[in-house]
Amino acid sequence: MARAFLDDNFLLRSKTAERLFHEVAAIQPIIDYHTHLPPEEVAENKRWDNISSLWLGEDHYKWRAMRANGIPESHITGDASPREKFEAWARTIPFTVGNPLFHWTHLELRRCFGISTLLNPDTAEEIWNEANERLQDDNFCAQGLLQKFNVDTVGTTDDPSDSLSHHEACASLGITTKVYPTFRPDKAFMVDRPHILNPFCKALGEQCDIEIKSLDQLIQALRRRHDDFHAAGCRLSDHGMPYCPIQPCQEEEASQIFQRALTGCAATSSETDGFSYYLMQQLGRWNNERDWTMQLHLAPVRNPNTRFFEKIGPDSGFDTIGDWPQGERLLQFLDGLHQRDSLPKTILYNLNPRDNALFASACGSFQEGPTPSRIQWGSAWWYNDTLKGMTDHLQTLASIGLLSRFVGMLTDSRSFLSYPRHEYFRRLLCNLIAEDVENGEIPDDQDFLDSLIRNICYENARSYLALPHHV
Repeated sequence: MARAFLDDNFLLRSKTAERLFHEVAAIQPIIDYHTHLPPEEVAENKRWDNISSLWLGEDHYKWRAMRANGIPESHITGDASPREKFEAWARTIPFTVGNPLFHWTHLELRRCFGISTLLNPDTAEEIWNEANERLQDDNFCAQGLLQKFNVDTVGTTDDPSDSLSHHEACASLGITTKVYPTFRPDKAFMVDRPHILNPFCKALGEQCDIEIKSLDQLIQALRRRHDDFHAAGCRLSDHGMPYCPIQPCQEEEASQIFQRALTGCAATSSETDGFSYYLMQQLGRWNNERDWTMQLHLAPVRNPNTRFFEKIGPDSGFDTIGDWPQGERLLQFLDGLHQRDSLPKTILYNLNPRDNALFASACGSFQEGPTPSRIQWGSAWWYNDTLKGMTDHLQTLASIGLLSRFVGMLTDSRSFLSYPRHEYFRRLLCNLIAEDVENGEIPDDQDFLDSLIRNICYENARSYLALPHHV
């Protein structure tokens, strides 16, 4: 007899899995240390007029699926009404079977809105009305959702030129969820794109009351913002790159590259690699001095669709997986920092799943006490954030590294409705561990198993990241 869809024991295929999830994993707080949630929406305790603005407004996963289903752009990012966009998503969702969006969508309806009806064109009006009615509840707001899902920590993603006033406001609210910035200086590396670099330097200079006209002034401004972020509770940096930079570059050469970029002269690929290497050496040293964690997100291809990039802009659902070789560059980059005693705690994320074993094994080449698993292979990211992708990740990590020391799941999301994804991961994790128990490959020792699950879901991240409210 077929099991009910999304029942209480969804993804849990044994009594051991059920106990581990319901009694251990489900009750752990969430440390969502890498998100794209807007801090101003937490500070202002944002509310939403309708489910479309909350659910579809910034979700490029859904946008991508809608395009694949033949939905016109007017009903995705265009000027169709919120109701029309919701109905377009309702027409799409039945075709997402096998894609995590099918599970995520219905988990979010159940956990966030209390709606168990399957979304499709026939039920769209009923769900639209019921969800919008729920949005009127007093606790259906940004802070209320964080509290509902027991979110201990949110790490936002922030440019060094961004104001930290919203984080300061969050800190003054006295809410149980701590909201910390993450230092993401990607635009500082864009000497090959002066049209992005120069406005960034102007904005960064305004934050620091410095007119940036030289490399020394850029470094001074970045260091000052690093100080400011640290004071605001930041303990992580984040860097998105096709691959790690390894071209040696001394200060004089980096200065010349930067000066040319300030005049509008774009750097070559080799010059950009060298300049990026120079900057990352500085940032790695600062992070290491302050016991920050450096995150490296490697191998996305950004904006491959020129026509839609020019029409809609970045982060609109067109980015994809890159196929650059990663191994040699990654090892040289980590070794360069390690030779200078400047390699901080690091979390590596690969977008191309072919690199799973490579990344898992590369971490082991630079482990060093006293921090357990100082170099982490991060959570299955983006196109790997699926049942298969997470299973492959966990099994590869267990085979090559130390699964027991893994810092766990994150949403990497722009939506306050994404927290059921932690439940999704935890159910999968408990089932995988339980399968090994049932097969006699892991001892059936309750204390041992409970500690393993508790650590992966919460305690490892708490200990590893050493966030201000945890130390």
